[in-house]
Amino acid sequence: MIAAVVLVFGGILLYTQVINDAPDALDESDLSSALGQPDPTDPPDPTDPPDATSPAGAAGTTAPADSPTPPTTDGAADEPAGSFDGDWVPTAASEFGYRVQEVLAGLETTAVGRSNEIDGLLTIEGTTATALDVEVQVATISSDSSQRDAQFRGRIMNADEFPTATFQLTEPIDFGSIPVGDETITAAATGDLTLRGVSNPVSFDVTARTTDGRIGVLGSIPVVFADYGIDNPSFGAVRTEDEGLVEFVLVFEPA
Repeated sequence: MIAAVVLVFGGILLYTQVINDAPDALDESDLSSALGQPDPTDPPDPTDPPDATSPAGAAGTTAPADSPTPPTTDGAADEPAGSFDGDWVPTAASEFGYRVQEVLAGLETTAVGRSNEIDGLLTIEGTTATALDVEVQVATISSDSSQRDAQFRGRIMNADEFPTATFQLTEPIDFGSIPVGDETITAAATGDLTLRGVSNPVSFDVTARTTDGRIGVLGSIPVVFADYGIDNPSFGAVRTEDEGLVEFVLVFEPA
């Protein structure tokens, strides 16, 4: 009996500490990756060779301090704010999902499920997002555990009856300016989040960035399960908190 208990606990320990390698919370590095550009928070690697197209790379010396700065040739960085006016749709580089803390036999782990099958429409006028509708098929949200996914799509979210999770902006988001280059802009968003057929008003911060004619938006929304008619997801030996997090990185291209 003792050996059996040890084996069971050892298996749980192996799963929570080794096998269940949940991805970190989505952050600006994920936004950069989704947009296909380096993370601007990373310092330059001193071992990288100099750029052969730069004065320092070509001649092996640093350009004089009073040398004129060459004009920027990156089209995305030079785009006027007005060029972003219009409708935008999510690309497959987008991610939307959940993050919930679990306790399995007294050992903490993190449950993360995500999907990149996202539909929606973003409308930009000047520096303002005037409309945003996002829809995710619940059944496409997957984690690293098929058993967890079955519980999530079944008794927790009832994906057969409520196949989508949605967000709809209810107030315009004024970013003040269009971010260019490595710049990011953070603004407050307000809208209706609908989970399992129940809608609630939510307010949260979003971080926006643009590159190569695409728009990236990063954010997360705290969710109290009871507010959406969702029973605590605890099941058997797996216990969870009464709340979780909806997190997303959305990449938009012109419609």
